[in-house]
Amino acid sequence: MTSSLFSSSASLSTYYHLIFTVLAFLLSALIFFLTQKTKSKHHNLPPGPQGWPVVGNLFQVARSGKQFQDYVKDMKAKYGSIFTLKMGTRTMIIITDAKLVHEAFIQKGALYASRPPENPTRNIFSANKFTVNAAVYGPVWKSLRRNMVQNMLSSTRLKEFKSVRDKAMDKLINRLKVNAENNNGVVIVVRDARFAVFCILVVMCFGLEMDEEKLERIDQVMKNVLITLDPRIDDFLPILSVFFSKQRKRALEVRKEQVEFLVPFIEQRRRAFQNPGSDQTATTFSYLDTLFDIKVHEGKKSTPSNEELVSLISEFLNGGTDTTATAVEWGIAQLIDNPEIQAKLYQEINSIVGDKKVEEKDVEKMPYLQAVVKELLRKHPPTHFVLTHAVTEPTTLGGYDIPIDANVEVYTAGIGEDPKLWSNPEKFDPERFLSKGEEADITGVTGVKMMPFGVGRRICPGLAIGTVHIHLMLARMVQEFEWSAYPPGKKIDFSGKMEFTVVMKESLRAKIKPRGETLK
Repeated sequence: MTSSLFSSSASLSTYYHLIFTVLAFLLSALIFFLTQKTKSKHHNLPPGPQGWPVVGNLFQVARSGKQFQDYVKDMKAKYGSIFTLKMGTRTMIIITDAKLVHEAFIQKGALYASRPPENPTRNIFSANKFTVNAAVYGPVWKSLRRNMVQNMLSSTRLKEFKSVRDKAMDKLINRLKVNAENNNGVVIVVRDARFAVFCILVVMCFGLEMDEEKLERIDQVMKNVLITLDPRIDDFLPILSVFFSKQRKRALEVRKEQVEFLVPFIEQRRRAFQNPGSDQTATTFSYLDTLFDIKVHEGKKSTPSNEELVSLISEFLNGGTDTTATAVEWGIAQLIDNPEIQAKLYQEINSIVGDKKVEEKDVEKMPYLQAVVKELLRKHPPTHFVLTHAVTEPTTLGGYDIPIDANVEVYTAGIGEDPKLWSNPEKFDPERFLSKGEEADITGVTGVKMMPFGVGRRICPGLAIGTVHIHLMLARMVQEFEWSAYPPGKKIDFSGKMEFTVVMKESLRAKIKPRGETLK
C-alpha cells in the first residue's frame, strides 16, 4: 500500500530525539558525502528554506515542534504557491495553488501520474508496488485500475450491491440504538460508522457473508498493517536503516500474519468462483472474482499470486473504510455544532421520504444533503496531502524545474481553505453551494477548488462508492436520531490529528435521541 508520506499519527517531531541520537553518525556521513566528487545537474527548483547538508530540512521540521501540515502552512505563507523542502534524500516539491494543481494533474495528467520510490519496507505490503495506488504509471497500473473501476466500481456494478448496503445501514442504526441504550444515550460515532462501511466492503471484496467475529479479526489485521506503515526517519535517510532492523522484522511478521490470515478466504472464494453454488455463504459476485484471471504482468502470462491478491484486497478494504468513517464523524460533529443545519437537513429528508427509510434513489432528490456532504469534503478532506506523485520525465511548473526523482505533494487545505477561491472558507456553510452560487467540480476536470479524492489520472477510483456511503449514512443517521453534544453544552473541538486519515483529535462522543422524543 502507498499513502502520503505523512498519512500517519506520527509527526516528524516525534523523531526529534532520534535524530540527535544519531547525530554523530550523520556527521560522519556528511564528511563522506562532502568529500565525494560527484557531479549532478543543477535544477532550478522552487524556493524553500535553506537546509543542512545530507539531512536537508529535517532538523527544522523536527525542531519546530509542529505537525508537518502546520509547518507546510507556515512555509506557504513565506514562499508562496509552490516551494521545496529537502527531507533527507527526498526532494519534496509542495503545491498549494489550485491553478498549478490543475495545470499539473489535469492539463499534463500523464506527465504527473507516477509514484516515487519508497522505503523497501513499505513495498512489502504492496507486493512490490502491485496495487492501484502504489504502482508506477504504466501497463500494470492501467490494467489494475481499469479492472477495479470497470468491473467493480462502475455505477452498474455498484447497484448490484444495493442490498448489501441496505443491510449494513440497518445494522448501523441498530448498533447505535443498542450502544445508546447501554450508555445513557451516548455513542462513539466513528466506531459504529467504521464497522458499517467495513461490513459492506468485506462482502464486496470476498463475496462471502461473515460473522461479526471474523469481521473484527480481518479489521484488526488491516489495522496492524496501517500501524506498521507509520513514517520513520529512515524513510528520508535510508542510510539509517541499519538502526531499524527490528521495525523491518516486525513489518515482515505483520505481512506474514496478513497473508496467512487472508489466503484461506481467498481460496474459499476461489472454490466458490470455480464451482458456482458450492458455497452457500458466497454472493454472486466479488472483487476477488475480477482478479483471479487478470493478466497484468508485462511480458508474462501468469495471474496474480496469493500474496499479490492479499495486497490488492487490503488496498480495497483500507482505502474505503477509514476515509468514509472519518468523513461521517466530521459530518456529525458539524451537524451538532450547527443545529440549524441539522434541522434543515432533517426537514428535507422528512419531506422527501416521510416515514420510509431513506434509500439511495432518494439522495438524488435531496439538494441540501448533497450540499452538506460537499461542504463536509471541502472543509474536512480525508488527508492533508494527496498521495505522493512523481513525474515520468523532467518538466517545469510555475517556472521551476520538476525532476523525475522529486516527490510532488499537494497540500489540500491550502486549496480548500483558500480565501481567493471561497467566501468565508473557515465557516461550515452548505448554502455556499445553493443560494450563494458557489460551485466546485469535485473531480477537478473543469477547475480545481477542492480535491478530497485527488484529481487527474490518479484520482481515487473509489470516489463514487465513497460519496454514496457518506450520503446514505448521514441521511439515515439524521433521519433516525437527533444529535447533540456530550456532555450537554460541550463545545465541539475541531482539532484534527493524522492517523491513516485526518481524524478528530478527540473521538466524537455524541448524545442521540430517536426522532420524535424530546431532548432531555
